Amino acid sequence: MGPVAPVAPDDPAAARGVSRRTQSEIYRAGISGTRPRVPVDAVDLERAAEKALSAEAFAYIAGGAGAERTMRANTAAFDRWQVWPRPLRDVSARDLSIDLLGRRRPTPLLLAPLGVMEMAHGEADLAVARAAASLGIPYTLSNQASFPMEQVAAATSTASRLFQLYWSASDELNASLLRRAEASGCDAIVVTLDTHLLGWRTRDLDLAYLPFTRGLGIAQYTSDPVFQQLVRERVRTAPDAAAPAAPAVRLTPKTVAAGVKIARKGAAVTGSRSVRDNLRSPLPRAAVETFLDVFSTPALTWEDLARAREWTTLPIILKGIVHPDDAIRALDVGMDGIWISNHGGRQIDQSVPTLAVLPTIADRVAGRVPIVFDSGVRQGSDAFIALALGATAVAIGRPYAYGLGIAGEEGVREVLRNLLAELDITLGLAGHATFAEVGRDALRAA
Repeated sequence: MGPVAPVAPDDPAAARGVSRRTQSEIYRAGISGTRPRVPVDAVDLERAAEKALSAEAFAYIAGGAGAERTMRANTAAFDRWQVWPRPLRDVSARDLSIDLLGRRRPTPLLLAPLGVMEMAHGEADLAVARAAASLGIPYTLSNQASFPMEQVAAATSTASRLFQLYWSASDELNASLLRRAEASGCDAIVVTLDTHLLGWRTRDLDLAYLPFTRGLGIAQYTSDPVFQQLVRERVRTAPDAAAPAAPAVRLTPKTVAAGVKIARKGAAVTGSRSVRDNLRSPLPRAAVETFLDVFSTPALTWEDLARAREWTTLPIILKGIVHPDDAIRALDVGMDGIWISNHGGRQIDQSVPTLAVLPTIADRVAGRVPIVFDSGVRQGSDAFIALALGATAVAIGRPYAYGLGIAGEEGVREVLRNLLAELDITLGLAGHATFAEVGRDALRAA
């Protein structure tokens, strides 16, 4: 599949006929022996990504909390529902578009925020943003991105983007990040609620690897003037505060490699592109330590959310809602949307699977605000089930990261294209032409 020009972000025609085009492209290319760059099957896609990625990168992207029971429960929850086809209906002209945040979107899909995508590919968020833009799919840019939001905006100027905020311990930093998101053209702010403490992620612990300690995934911070000031203040008031905390890190080849990586990433805070200069400067290491200090706050409460309204005029969506009472509380405090998510099973082991609570939350919300859904979505038929159970839009996570690791921008595009094509086919074969027609009567409990 060659380069694809971005479609207009609000063009409903962008996804029409996607299943026919996709299958035609694949089968016609097969005549000359060309196969898809990434596996179409979800299980094979993950296996291919494991081969393509480093052990640390795959563990970080694919892993979950504890014994990973929440991850398994998320995907297993889809097995409890069956699509109930209704034939002999005219589905020759299907329309995948939906209304979301005051705009007509070409598809009901969007990309969930995934951090540290440089672990999968050097172009990271830039490649993901371009692939999403080519299909008219909104991209939720992570607070833990590998490129500053302004650089992503420049790469996809007309594309629809949202910005995800991890609520920092510094309100000045939070306000600065949201001002930048608004200035760079984001449609909305997504405040992630379920990472006020880092989950017990066994794969990462076994490898003793957290990318942020190497200076990865903190580009939104090091490019921020408030954060830069926090780093300079740290060094000025306590010059030794940038040093690793006891016990001291042993000097090994891996220690040296990590130091060089931090120095390279430190250009944003030192203003120098010289690795040698940055190795001598305390600022790059201080940036890592400052990030680890301010990344999140376990003291965040409902009352604190009011401050976000002071920092931005953009719509605010709360991500990490899994209880119906919290969904109603979000409405009570004036939020503009709800994102049902358990962080893909990365935060709590044996947590509630998101699909199990979607119908109840949808009933309680009763269409007053949009509902975004994620966790466990691996294929187009999964997205159909979530939409039938009350989701307004469905967010894709790990699959696009796998595509990125296997084949860069083209890999992401193929993964998204395949998901859209299967969703379109499922819609038509189920006997529906639009998602406005799809309700719970399109499903049967297994």
